[in-house]
Order: sequence, then structure tokens, then C-alpha cells
Amino acid sequence: MPLKKQNYTDEEIPIFDEAFIYKRGVYWHFRMWLNNERKYARKSLRTRSKTTAIEKGKEAYLEIFANRKMGKTYFSLTTKEGVNQYLEHRKKDVESGLIVKGRHATIKTHLQHFLDFIGKDTKLKELERIDCEDYFYERMKKSKNNVKQVTIQNEQSTINSCMKFLFRNNETHFEAFDFKKLPKVDRNNEAIRRATFTNEEYKRIYKALRTYCAKSNKKIDEDERLTREIVRHYILIAASSGLRLGEQRQLRWSDVDIERRKTNGKQRILAKIRVRAETSKVRNSRVFYCRGGEHFERLKELTQQLLNNEWFNQQKIKNRRINPQS
Repeated sequence: MPLKKQNYTDEEIPIFDEAFIYKRGVYWHFRMWLNNERKYARKSLRTRSKTTAIEKGKEAYLEIFANRKMGKTYFSLTTKEGVNQYLEHRKKDVESGLIVKGRHATIKTHLQHFLDFIGKDTKLKELERIDCEDYFYERMKKSKNNVKQVTIQNEQSTINSCMKFLFRNNETHFEAFDFKKLPKVDRNNEAIRRATFTNEEYKRIYKALRTYCAKSNKKIDEDERLTREIVRHYILIAASSGLRLGEQRQLRWSDVDIERRKTNGKQRILAKIRVRAETSKVRNSRVFYCRGGEHFERLKELTQQLLNNEWFNQQKIKNRRINPQS
């Protein structure tokens, strides 16, 4: 265990009773003895000037002294410990309804990529602003270019949100990493961020699902066929509506109204869907119409059949986790 320094060399200049600056190579460094932690606090002053080093050393001393008075320790958490603190902090946002569980899971995934890059045992207070300059390059290299640029940009945003939280709690010396500026992605005017299926693509989907549930398939029994029919209509609703997965899973029958309209002599069955703010990823409610209202009607019949049919006992229902909300 290191002991408090008593004697100084010509290259070591005392700042206060417990602190001094010293030269290593061409740069000056700061060192201060911490009685409560029985260690030295060390910091590069990043200057070659002796006068500037003295001023910076005094500033470093006063900052550490003030933090110690508030009961804060100098020695750092690891990046893994810091990330865990941030995730616990964001968990409160889930409980209070500010973000959904899926968003919290995404944040956790983003920060796992950060830990893989920076090292989970790296000390937070040893990090520098430029330490993530190569984050984009390393992520692309590791994923063999299978990850999109916008995904990495989102990860970088999450990482800096975490850093901002840790900085506010005096766990880091800076508020955000300086990531390399990435080129803008040309999406052109024709691109649609959340594109729908073309008529041809939709036709291929429902034909494949019809085969999946065909009664001519003698290899599946009635139990399996009913389950496949439920899966079929769930997928068709997803394809028709463009709902996010979390939104669709939390949809209630009371959120959907079926409307029948005649267009050019043809009757169309539409679904009017209300997405509640608490189930939306962006916490905005919305109402929209989509085709395929008949799929909602059929799904409701099938789930009722599942609950009432003698083929299925309660254990089977529980295992399949089919529990339509009212």
C-alpha cells in the first residue's frame, strides 16, 4: 500500500500539504494523497509549462478537496458499474411510463456494444473524450458491415446519454465522447422509412400462410391447425397495419373498430386502430385505418375457440400464452 510522500525531488513541486506536481517526460502531472482511500489521486495536467501546471494543480486540488467534503470518493467506478447505474436509473422511467420496456432493452443492447468496445473493467475517470473516435470503425468491422450506419448513430447517442448521466453524478471528467462525424445517409425523396408491402409481396405472404394452415396437410392435428390459424392472422394483421411489435402485442379488442365500406361496388372491411400512448414506443397516441379488418374478426373467433374448445385444456392454453385482452 502506498504511503504519503514526505520528501520531494527537484522535479516535484508541492502545491498544498497533501498535493504536488511532477514532471514525467515533457508533461507535468498532479498527485494528491487521499487519507480516507489510502491512495494517491493522479492526473495528467497536459501542459509543458511549469507556471500553468502549478495553476492547474491548484484547481485539481480544490476540486478533489470539495468533493471529499461532500463525501465523494475519488477512485472510479468501472464502465460496467457505471452502465448498470444508468440502466437502473432508466428502469425508473419504465416504471413511471416515460419509456416502454422495449426501449429499455434497446438501451441495454446499445450499452453492451459500448462495453465490448471500451472494456467493462476500464475506470470511468480514466476515460478521455477521444476514446470512442474509432467506435464506428470497430462496430462495422466486428459486424462485417452488416450493421446500418443509423444503428451505430443511435448507439452513439445512447452512449453519450449514459455519459451525461454519469457526469452529472461526478463519475466522469467529461459529459460526452467526441465521436467522428459520420456522412449523411442519402435516402432520396422516394425512400419510405417504414415501407409497406407491395401488392405482390402481400399476395406471396398470404398464399404462403394459406399453405401453412391448409387442411390438406394430414401431418398436423386439429390442435396444431388452430394454433397455426391464430399465427396466420396475427402475421396478416402485422403485414396490413404496420404496427410495431410492442404495439401489436399490447393491442386490446376495444382498441379496434371494424368498418365496412363500399368502393366501386366492392365491399372493403377496414380496421380502425387506436394505439394508446402508453403502448407506443414514442409515447404518442394515434388513430389510423388499415385494410384486412376481416383478419381481426377471424382472430377474435379463433382465440375464443381456443379458450372454449374441448381440444385444449387449461395447461395447454397456459403453455401457449394466448390470452386475448378485453
